[in-house]
Amino acid sequence: MEEQDRSSQSRPPHVLIFPLPLQGHINTMINLAELLAVAGFKLTFLNSHHNHKRLVKFNNIAAHFERYPGFEFKTITDGLPLDHPRSGNWFLDMFEDTMEPKMKQSLREVLVNSSPPVDCIIADWFLGFALDVAKEVGIPIIFFCTSSPCCFWVYYSIPDIIQAGELPINGSEDMDRLITTVPGMETYLRCRDLPTFCRKLDIEDSIMKLIVKQTRKSLQADALILNTAEELDGPILSQIRTKCSRVYAVGPLHAQLNTRLNAKHGQSYDHISNTLWEVDKSCIFWLNKQPNRSVIYVSFGSIASMSREQLVELWYGLLNSKTKFLLVVRPNSVIGKDGEGEDVVMELMEKSKDRGYIVNWAPQEAVLNHPAIGGFFTHNGWNSTLESVVAGVPMICWPQFADQHVNSRVVSVVWKIGLDMKD
Repeated sequence: MEEQDRSSQSRPPHVLIFPLPLQGHINTMINLAELLAVAGFKLTFLNSHHNHKRLVKFNNIAAHFERYPGFEFKTITDGLPLDHPRSGNWFLDMFEDTMEPKMKQSLREVLVNSSPPVDCIIADWFLGFALDVAKEVGIPIIFFCTSSPCCFWVYYSIPDIIQAGELPINGSEDMDRLITTVPGMETYLRCRDLPTFCRKLDIEDSIMKLIVKQTRKSLQADALILNTAEELDGPILSQIRTKCSRVYAVGPLHAQLNTRLNAKHGQSYDHISNTLWEVDKSCIFWLNKQPNRSVIYVSFGSIASMSREQLVELWYGLLNSKTKFLLVVRPNSVIGKDGEGEDVVMELMEKSKDRGYIVNWAPQEAVLNHPAIGGFFTHNGWNSTLESVVAGVPMICWPQFADQHVNSRVVSVVWKIGLDMKD
């Protein structure tokens, strides 16, 4: 026993990172994992079979992390067949009944069989079952909130909003009515700024109940960390700390990582991409030919889809603005009949040659930090919002779902660095 104690004291702490199996969550948690690896921790990154396969396909990720002794990728099932399309609302629809039971069992097996033993788990805040497993096996757990602090606080406050009679929202009701039961946000949070699932008339809606349940459970962990800085979200972090004292702001993580890697390797260091899509770097060469701050970058993230008609309308708006644009249209993100979505993208690419450039997926950090970029037309996912803030690029906000409606409101009226289109 003494020999085992001495062994555990002499080795670096072993941390297991466990993200939700979605692009935005994986991206930021890989950044967190690499930051800890740079600091000398032993890391195990636990990903789904499906997403790890895509990471390896589009990135030289295994070779990149070989530089860190003890860094290991492990994979488990997400509960779905590998050929499942994982599109639309698949995640929330299938989480509790299909995904959670299988992921919980797989996580327990990984922890029990890990050598050296895992000293701490850092799990995505939405994976509440990880707390149950951590207690079973006696390992400390930290939850990592990949959403914005403001939206996390709104999620937490939903039962209070309902109890105060401020939900549900009636269809004919003024969407500009202030929500007064979210402490710290009473002066600017309106009905239209709430997450889209709050617009349902059924306050017993299963998705709403699931998100509230996971949010409140996450505060039972040994600590909660968030991808933000006190300077950005200090007032809301103070509110969250009234429910859990061990709350830490550790971001923006991509900027923290860039600073440390550049200090270690030099400014020319080529950072790894964490994307589940193939990055088209040709857009950087196109940007190199454009004047400073002359291009608007348009991207709506890794999940949102649009109809063929919406894409064409967006494209006409960009053309009529007489501003150069870089537009990201993710593969299979245009909803249409068989092949119709891809056909319209090809057609628009051909017609955009003089004014814009269209790619399937862009190296977003590099794009936002390019001198040719003057603005970002964004869905306001939290990663995109932070990347735009760090790059100093103003935003036009077109939120779609999840935390994005809250984020766009904060960008517009609290930080005053963007225009919220839902207004």
